[in-house]
Amino acid sequence: MANSEIAVMLQRDHGFVLIVVLLTVFVDQWAGIKVGKARKTYDVHYPQMYAERSDRNFMAFNCVQRAHQNFLENMSFFFTLLMTSSIFRPGLAAIAGFIRLLAFIVYIVSYASGDPNKRFRSAFGYVGFFGAIALTIEAIVKLFSIA
Repeated sequence: MANSEIAVMLQRDHGFVLIVVLLTVFVDQWAGIKVGKARKTYDVHYPQMYAERSDRNFMAFNCVQRAHQNFLENMSFFFTLLMTSSIFRPGLAAIAGFIRLLAFIVYIVSYASGDPNKRFRSAFGYVGFFGAIALTIEAIVKLFSIA
């Protein structure tokens, strides 16, 4: 099979994808600030990632830290799917990404409340996650059928 080049032109809606990327950076900074404030409030110093179980505030601090850590753990997949899902349908990809980002915000706020079970309030974000996967699969099929 010969290599073929496929030109993908950026569309106006790709701008919405970039807005989601930028908003994600702001959410990350906000979540990091929450951890910094929790460090002061609960007296957990760097480089310690989590409070010890013996600390009376270990659950409160660890929930804030874990919320941010989980967000960071998801970023590589989030950005990759956001970009790949936007190849042919940037508007839908931006909507999927925005839904997922809103769910991350709900996740951070809910988990940081100190009750880990509240994090499940963000389950609606899987609509955006699976939407981005579907759009990525569609892009793969289109790219192989064009080539």
